[in-house]
Amino acid sequence: MPRISRRQATTLIAGALAAPLSAPAIVRAARSSQIFIIVPYAPGGSIDSLMRSIAKAMAETLDQPVLVDNKPGANGIVGSQYVARAPKDGSVLLAGGTGPISLNVLLRKNLPYKLEDFASVAMLCNGPLSLTVNARTPAADVKSFVAYAKGRDKPLFYATLGPGSVTHLFGIMMGKSMGFAVTEVAYRNNPASIMETLSGECDLNFATPAAVIEHARGGQLRVLAVSSEKRMASFPEIPTLAESGYPNLTASFWTALHAPAGTPRDMIARLNAAANAAMQKPEIAKQLDTDGLMVDTGAPDRLDAQLAKDAALWGPVIKAQNIVLE
Repeated sequence: MPRISRRQATTLIAGALAAPLSAPAIVRAARSSQIFIIVPYAPGGSIDSLMRSIAKAMAETLDQPVLVDNKPGANGIVGSQYVARAPKDGSVLLAGGTGPISLNVLLRKNLPYKLEDFASVAMLCNGPLSLTVNARTPAADVKSFVAYAKGRDKPLFYATLGPGSVTHLFGIMMGKSMGFAVTEVAYRNNPASIMETLSGECDLNFATPAAVIEHARGGQLRVLAVSSEKRMASFPEIPTLAESGYPNLTASFWTALHAPAGTPRDMIARLNAAANAAMQKPEIAKQLDTDGLMVDTGAPDRLDAQLAKDAALWGPVIKAQNIVLE
């Protein structure tokens, strides 16, 4: 048996004593690396709540913390700009959507970021708009509604969430497609616009079906159609605008995850897989159903396709109306 010198013995003992300390330290370092999902809205909203559920589910799959960080302001610009300039290592993601990404890029000349500053990670969900009227309106379906609107001697007032919003642009598209005059009325949020529709001060509302369905079932409002490609499983009784004769009015708003452009592809793939797994969780499906949203997942190119679709749908409306926001 070879003899061990005193110096060798001392080295071995020191190594043995250090090993139990160093190994856990390495594990702690790996597990403490956090991923932040930047929500460009204030806490408490439906998107914020949904992203917190998704972050929790993703953390379970990735075996590392995934946290939500709210950075509201300027119609999503503050949070989006933060992510555009973040490290390109997958540690910071944006809970992007129609407004912060597609519409801001199309509407604002001086935007501090561009579409190319982001890499698509995962589409998460989308939701349709509704064509909702006060129950006193003499229209039981889209066809009779169009006849009523064309027979008026003044424009229909429709609720929007402000200039350049999906509701604003959709109203312009609808009026031109159906052939009658409309005038937009901006409200600070959906509840305020719904109250005005209930009172009859506003003629039309494009709020999500989930936001108006109880008023419809109570006999105060009438949901004539939804803008989704197919009827919603949650509201199968409501026809689509496409089946009502207006396929060009198929539109939606969506939520997705973006990373800074240049994030490695293997990291994008890892995050995409975790996001897709999260969207299959029963508790998240239930939350989406409550909010009137639909799961819409796939590879990163699914989100690329949505961005291209938005440019083709909203871009011509914005250009034709010369809508520019500062």
